[in-house]
Amino acid sequence: MGQVISSTWALMLGMLLLMVGNGVQGSLLGIRGEIEGFSTVEMSFVMSAYFLGFLGGSRLAPEMIRRVGHVRVFAALGSFISAALIVFPWLTDPWVWMFCRAVIGFGFCGVYVTAESWLNNAATNENRGKTLSLYMYAQVTGIIAAQGLLVTADPSGFVLFVIPSILVSLSFAPILLSISPTPAFESTHSMKLTEIFHVSPLGVVGMFILGGIFSAQFGMSAVFGSQAALTIPEISLFIAMFYIGSVVTQYPIGWFSDRMDRRVVIFTVSAFATAGAAVGLLFPGSYTLLLVAAFVVGGATNPLYSLLIAHANDFISREDMASASAGLLFVNGCGAVLGPIAIGWLMTNLGTSAYFLFLGVLTGIMGLYTMYRMTKRAAPSVDETGSFAPVLPTSTSVAMEAAQEYAQYSIDEESESQSAS
Repeated sequence: MGQVISSTWALMLGMLLLMVGNGVQGSLLGIRGEIEGFSTVEMSFVMSAYFLGFLGGSRLAPEMIRRVGHVRVFAALGSFISAALIVFPWLTDPWVWMFCRAVIGFGFCGVYVTAESWLNNAATNENRGKTLSLYMYAQVTGIIAAQGLLVTADPSGFVLFVIPSILVSLSFAPILLSISPTPAFESTHSMKLTEIFHVSPLGVVGMFILGGIFSAQFGMSAVFGSQAALTIPEISLFIAMFYIGSVVTQYPIGWFSDRMDRRVVIFTVSAFATAGAAVGLLFPGSYTLLLVAAFVVGGATNPLYSLLIAHANDFISREDMASASAGLLFVNGCGAVLGPIAIGWLMTNLGTSAYFLFLGVLTGIMGLYTMYRMTKRAAPSVDETGSFAPVLPTSTSVAMEAAQEYAQYSIDEESESQSAS
């Protein structure tokens, strides 16, 4: 791990600063929207716009990188992000916010693709798993730290919008000053969704559902907190618990998934997430239980992204991995775009606690569909499956491909070891 840190510390530091900036704006808007008198439906469309922009970025950013190069794309999109962050407190209009959120989502996707390309290029087959782990920790640490910044200034002012703009701008320095050769980049064409569904139905359906779940955590948790009359420190801790839970559970879940039918693990964590959502739904007046619910839901659902990648990878041939990862990311993005809108409608018509109703229904469907798939196809032998590699839902298809490469490398290593013995 020491060698991985020494070779990638600048890139990881830059990504940490980026995630702090992204985490601040995502949570801050939910609070500021309540202050400005935006309705829940208006905020749901504002939050959904980020994922729409991210989805567009996943399709267009690779082509931009191929045409003009990593450095130019990274610098240009980062500048757009910094500028958009300043617009929010200046023009407090839902349509303006939707546009700025879409720009930020597009920009962050392009920035992530660029950074993850550098990261994947710097990693070797032997240390790719550790590199992905360190990358995940940088992402989660950034999001958690961002919640702490919410209590440092008045959300009705400019300061909390200036801070993420500065952090995003500063993040370029360690990355651009330390990266020398830029990696070769070839944009991939996604498989038809029907083809991916034929190979891994659970991978496709699960990714779509998980998109809605993650967008609820990353996009609507602050809106829920504001509607539930939580204080700013309470909202910041509530959001942080989703990601603290993922840090605690990521590796135990990964350990089990490498030693048994992954679908059993997917069903189990889905059941835990449903139970956690039920706690939040039934006891909305208890802040302590809301924290417990966030911890359980986040701890169960965030590792699902890696689980579903690993499960789909068990049935996808190596030559199709890059195209399949792009298709799975697209499916996940579609779910993420629809998630905030659905939550906004539910909270408007059923009340604030419908936030956890939405999470419970989706995780319940995930568990039930997993059980159904277990009756339709036998699980592959554990000896023939790759290793679990931690990747957060904030990652792009580049990190997804890296996780798949690591999984295949682990299979090859195991096969060579058995042949030698």
